[in-house]
Amino acid sequence: MWLRQAFFRWLLPAAFLLPLWLLVGWGVFQGGWAILWVLFIAIPSVLIGQLLLTLLTRSRPSVRIERAVSWWDVLGFTLWHGLTIAVGFFIDGAFPWLLTGAIIAGIALFWLQLWQLWNEAKGSGARIRETIAWSTIPGTDEPVPETRAHEVIVVREVDPRD
Repeated sequence: MWLRQAFFRWLLPAAFLLPLWLLVGWGVFQGGWAILWVLFIAIPSVLIGQLLLTLLTRSRPSVRIERAVSWWDVLGFTLWHGLTIAVGFFIDGAFPWLLTGAIIAGIALFWLQLWQLWNEAKGSGARIRETIAWSTIPGTDEPVPETRAHEVIVVREVDPRD
């Protein structure tokens, strides 16, 4: 459980630390004109992608209640973050493969989040439709349950004197 809670807390800082790592990794390992790719494509993509995935993950009721992500989330975010960190090393020969893997993992993680959100929302929607369906409203031939006035107790703190 502690690992799932740690991932829950890691999601928002990751949106800022992963793009920062790409910039630092470029400065340490790459240099040159790749800075344009890092500044205009990689950093905004990772920032917006991570914020969107964080929003989708934290919008699920089970995640909000437990304050922990699911094991599928742990697997998906570990894979995507690991590949994103590996891309930041700018390894010659492996860079295109790592970048492709990170993009595919990010897209798969997006669909995983939508699938989990849909499955959780699908169950709650049936209960909402059932509570507001016409069949639950008593008809004219059905007896209406009797209501009685509720008892009210008034407590006075100070007794008014004449």
